[in-house]
Amino acid sequence: MAQYEVAVLYHPSLEVDLTKAEDRVVKIFVDNNGKVLSTDNWGKRKLAYPIKKNDHAIYVFYTVDMPGQSIAKVESTLNITDEVIRFLITKPDLKAIAKAEAAKALKAEQAAKHGDQPEEEKEDEN
Repeated sequence: MAQYEVAVLYHPSLEVDLTKAEDRVVKIFVDNNGKVLSTDNWGKRKLAYPIKKNDHAIYVFYTVDMPGQSIAKVESTLNITDEVIRFLITKPDLKAIAKAEAAKALKAEQAAKHGDQPEEEKEDEN
């Protein structure tokens, strides 16, 4: 099984009762042998351009563990789901993410070792 990131833009009228639509999308993943690892709801945001005559959408991001052969079936099902106005399925580069996190941790460790202070604290001392 591979890990995928799925960005789903829901119809803005669902802001009041988004749980039914989210449950329906999660069921699509589960029915295709997927497992939702995390969900990140960004809420209602303005779109860069109108999509299906909507200026706003509700952004929800899912991290899903799913076999690669299920992706086409999930895409075709999301295409005909009324609540979803757009979606994007990507495969994250887990090695690059791990490398970036390791570099960030190393930089923080070196800063602590040298006794560096964050910029805000330096400004407060002056």
